[in-house]
Formats: sequence, C-alpha cells, structure tokens
Amino acid sequence: MRPSVESFYDPVTGTGTHIVYDEAGGHAAVIDPVLDYDPKSGRTKSHNADKVLAFLREKKLTLDWILETHAHADHLSSAQYLRKQAGGKIGIGAHINQVQTVFKTIFHLEPEFSTDGSQFDMLFEDKQIFRIGKLEASALSVPGHTPADVAYQIGDVVFIGDTLFMPDVGTARCDFPGGNAHHLYQSIQRLLSLPPETLLYLCHDYPPAGREACLVTDVATQRAENIHVHEGVDEEAFVSMRQKRDAGLEMPVLLLPAIQINIRAGDFPDAETNGIRYLKIPLNSL
Repeated sequence: MRPSVESFYDPVTGTGTHIVYDEAGGHAAVIDPVLDYDPKSGRTKSHNADKVLAFLREKKLTLDWILETHAHADHLSSAQYLRKQAGGKIGIGAHINQVQTVFKTIFHLEPEFSTDGSQFDMLFEDKQIFRIGKLEASALSVPGHTPADVAYQIGDVVFIGDTLFMPDVGTARCDFPGGNAHHLYQSIQRLLSLPPETLLYLCHDYPPAGREACLVTDVATQRAENIHVHEGVDEEAFVSMRQKRDAGLEMPVLLLPAIQINIRAGDFPDAETNGIRYLKIPLNSL
C-alpha cells in the first residue's frame, strides 16, 4: 500500500516536515516537525506545528507516531507539543544515546540527564518494522551526518533525513560530533541501491536562486545528477570533497538551542526556582 504524503516547508530553517498516512480517517505519522524559535528573544511559537495539527484534523487522522530522523542542529523539534495536542509516540534511531553522551558533556547538563534515549518512546534499530495504521514501515540506519540518523521506508517512499539534499545542493555535512563522511557515503549508497523509481522525501532544501523549494526527489535522479555523489563518484573522492567543504562551513544558527531541546525529544529543561527554563551557551568551546 503506497502511503499518502503531505509536506510542509519552513523557509526560516529550510526544513521539511512530512505527514505520512494510510487514508483519510485513518492513521498518520509526522516526520521531523518544527517548533518556531526566535534566537533574538528566546521565544518559541507553534505556527509550523499548528499547520500540521490542522491537516490532521482536516483528514480526521489519528496520530500514531512522531518520528525524528536525528537530533537536528538547525531547528527545534515540536514533538512534545504535537504529542500533547494529538497523542502519538516519539521515535528516533537507537544510537541517539551516543549523541546524548557527547552533548551532555559539551553543555555540562544536569547529572540526572539520562543518556540512554529514555526521553523517547521508541528507539528504532536497523530494519525494525513498525506500523502506521494499514501501512508497514521500516527504520533504516543511515549514519554519517550523525551516528544516530535513520530513514523511514514505507512502501516505495523513503524519508531520508539529512543524507541527501536536492541534486543541485548535494549532501549533508559530517563535521558535527560523531559525524563521519565514510559512513555517510555508505549510507547514501544504501539509499541509492533502492529501485530507481523510489521517492526520497528530504528533511531540508536550500534552493539556489531561481528555484523554488522542493522536498521530494527519486533514486534515479539522485544517481544521475547529485553534484556530490552521482554515479561514478567513489568513496575516497566523496570523503575528500566532504571534508574540504565541511571545513569552510559555519555552524548552524540554531545549533546551540536546538541540540539541547532535541536530545530531550523536543522537551525543555526543567524550570529553575524562578519558574523560567534556561538553555546554555558554552563559550569558546565549540
């Protein structure tokens, strides 16, 4: 059964959020939801998440899952907000514990912060099967951007997170803690070994001037046209390109707030004695 997909693009962070569902009146999963965040004021809003909720209501969908492809560094997750409004379990790749361990040290988080992934309802192992109503889904481990990245395959549709971008943009960076360009190349080859007509739904698009944002491509197009990893580009050439490119990239604008929220499954730190929740900014550390 081929799923139905509705996608939403946030131009502020370049993020794609996808709703995948079996049928109107049926069951759905939301993949990589965005919580709006203003870094100047520290305020959060729910404009993007409310669009998702409106669609769920319009189609009378039961929200089974809120799925993260990884702990994002470029936007805050609205997973907790969606769960409070519509239910559902929050899932991510099983190796999120590695990411939590690294960033607990970097941010010197509270001693009681757990690094076993228990903030999430489900930690998906590679090839683990689960259901979204009538749909059968499978988690695919695709490390490289981070060690915990997963893609979600549902029929001939795959939600690939931060692995590939649109062919004219290329591939994801690998210079965050635990990132590995060799692993990313191997993960990409796993995706590109799928049938050529397989649809690939992206977590991001950063369109060049003159092109509108697009959140879906296919295996055949990526094999032929991806500027970083088209057919004929071997692993060593890719790794060399990726490492040189990453060395010149600036950190994402929202990395510091986003990671602290996203390794908590989209939850905020506990409020302090004055009732306010705080995030940390490590000075001269990263």
